[in-house]
Amino acid sequence: MFLLRHGQSYFNLHFTPTRIDPGIEDPELTDLGLAQAHAAAGRLAEVPLTRIIISPYMRALQTAEPILKFQRAPVDIMHEVRERAAFACDVGSPPKLLAARFPHHDFRHLPSPWWSKPVETFEATMLRADQFRALMAARDDAKTTLLVSHWAFILALTGKSLSNGDILEYDPMSDKPKHIDWES
Repeated sequence: MFLLRHGQSYFNLHFTPTRIDPGIEDPELTDLGLAQAHAAAGRLAEVPLTRIIISPYMRALQTAEPILKFQRAPVDIMHEVRERAAFACDVGSPPKLLAARFPHHDFRHLPSPWWSKPVETFEATMLRADQFRALMAARDDAKTTLLVSHWAFILALTGKSLSNGDILEYDPMSDKPKHIDWES
């Protein structure tokens, strides 16, 4: 399968150089983030995707938009692939607001709130990643599935730290990571 970390968000823009939470809830993509999303769409344009799974955060939904122009695969919005709740950016938007902003997606299945409260433990993030890995390993279409997700979730799933807009090919049948560097 293919894992894509969302493009640069306004949270990333301010947090990355300072490591101080700027207090931006459910941030949108910056101009660079939008460019990263378009670049990812270009890299995936010829990949025959059969399924696209997207986290319900604005930054992930916006990252997926250019990809959906090239791909006609069914889309699943899954809160289980969300970011680890640790900062203001990890407070999401209610399903009704998401539905108004992205009317071509279905958000009715999301609980409200669908994000974690309070801070999620590393163990809880690992458990979500383990459950997703098992779910994908059982699917016949895992090789042709794209996941648009977040740094900590992808790290918990693979043991690899992706930068904004990075794409990683991943086999959900592989072993789970033995060590996670949560500080990377």
